[in-house]
Amino acid sequence: MKQNLSAGVLWLAALLMGFSPIGLARTFDDDAEQVSEFHFVQTDAFDFAKVMPAPPAPGSLADQADLNVVLQVQAWRTPEQVAWAKRTNIGDLFDFADILGEWFTEEELPVTAALLEDVDSDLYEGIRASKDFFARPRPFIADARVQPCLKRFKTASYPSGHTVSFFVEAGVLAEIFPDKRAELFEFAQSMAWGRVIGGVHYPTDLIGGRIFAAAIVEELKKSAVFRAELEKSRVEIMAMVKTKSGYPWSD
Repeated sequence: MKQNLSAGVLWLAALLMGFSPIGLARTFDDDAEQVSEFHFVQTDAFDFAKVMPAPPAPGSLADQADLNVVLQVQAWRTPEQVAWAKRTNIGDLFDFADILGEWFTEEELPVTAALLEDVDSDLYEGIRASKDFFARPRPFIADARVQPCLKRFKTASYPSGHTVSFFVEAGVLAEIFPDKRAELFEFAQSMAWGRVIGGVHYPTDLIGGRIFAAAIVEELKKSAVFRAELEKSRVEIMAMVKTKSGYPWSD
């Protein structure tokens, strides 16, 4: 029965992950200071109940299936998976160098670094507010059998803040590298799955995070200020990649 429940939630996760409606560390610390102003989007102003579905109700069949996946992943996780979870837990705004090439660095791209940092800083208040809104306990709070290999965050579980950041960054970069869109989103998903490996999130937390990220990216693209900064980043990257190997740029 448990295996069937787990398979069901994995199927649901795979289906919903296709839903279409971050040198610089990402801002995930529970004790991080609140931002005083937003650069592009006021992410805490979203109507969270409309943007993303509620997580499974505590004790529901879907909630049990979610937990079973976390427990099975925990039972099967390898040292390599633990290392991956720890890497993505720390997070760096240039993690996508794995997809774009070694030239994609903060040092080589200061304008792009500033853009990504500003976008990421806009996410903190929205992530905090959405977690407070849904107030879902972390897996290790809900069930003592869950033993995380990562820091036991104090914040609520849904949506996954790391996942929001991963997919917002992937969405921003996809505007610059449209031919890399699929690879960028696949890599974002692999980083997000590190949260389940780490025992600090349920699979449906990742789904909520990805849906929220898609909504944020759509709002970003409506911002004239963001579009102007994105164009500066595109110009910087176009000028630089012509001198570097690792990315087949074409005009």
